[in-house]
Amino acid sequence: MQKNNSENAEMLYQAILSLSSPEECRAFFQDLCTVAELRAMAQRLEVAVLLDSGMIYNDILERTGASSATISRVNRALQYGADGYKTVLPRLK
Repeated sequence: MQKNNSENAEMLYQAILSLSSPEECRAFFQDLCTVAELRAMAQRLEVAVLLDSGMIYNDILERTGASSATISRVNRALQYGADGYKTVLPRLK
């Protein structure tokens, strides 16, 4: 029987939480994701950091190369999302 997406997501979250160092995390994500997927996730996080610092869309677009759709999506997540960015961003400072 195939696991449903929710069970697979929970397994992924548990796998991430089991990592104990930046090196383990880097190795896991390199195995799990394509280079493009890693770049996209890293770019979204950078956009979140810049939005959180008060930078405007045009400056973020110029600095990161992110599309306006990506910037808008990240901003929407910051404003109305599950607070994942809001949890992580202070921990990066």
